[in-house]
Amino acid sequence: MKKINVVTSVLKANDAVASGNRERMEGAGMLVLNITSAPGSGKTALLERTIPALAPEMKSAVIVGDLQTTRDAERLGDLAVEVTQINTEGGCHLSATQVSDALDGLELKDLSVMFIENVGNMVCPSGFDLGEHVRVAMLSVPEGADKVAKYPTLFQPADVILLNKMDLAEVLEYDTSIVREDLSRINTRAPLFEISAKTGEGMDQWLDWIRNRYQHQGK
Repeated sequence: MKKINVVTSVLKANDAVASGNRERMEGAGMLVLNITSAPGSGKTALLERTIPALAPEMKSAVIVGDLQTTRDAERLGDLAVEVTQINTEGGCHLSATQVSDALDGLELKDLSVMFIENVGNMVCPSGFDLGEHVRVAMLSVPEGADKVAKYPTLFQPADVILLNKMDLAEVLEYDTSIVREDLSRINTRAPLFEISAKTGEGMDQWLDWIRNRYQHQGK
């Protein structure tokens, strides 16, 4: 009987690079957050409100992942100390190697927080460690209340979960209890913050959570 080789080298290689990324950023005293969600959930809008609110005490950088264009990076260019765009040319997620290459062009010692805005996708990014300390899973009201149950692999490893666009909850008759009930079965560890990046609703809780986590990093 022939020996069957199961190839797991891709994930192993990614994890090795991710570990190196984490060591580099920890050595610089940085907190790194990897934000994952569906397209259009409001990741860039979240950062447009988050980054200025953390400044000047906390200096932020952003790595933006998209299939094409630099539009999200352009929106953040005047807000963050450093912004790096990665175009995946069809890839559905960022890899640890892409993040490592981006780090080579940054002055890490001058930064407090690194936000990685991953490619908009609710499946692919969940399996790839990029070297982050915090996995942020975001969903938004217009997507419907069933997304936690439908895409559990996005929410199971999350350290914090954001429900965005709560300013639309009433008009769309959104039932947040469905989200909370589904999370109670797959992830009771991560706090859930109901926010609106547009109006600022709930943002204070999110910002306080980042500040507390940054202090916990020991810088």
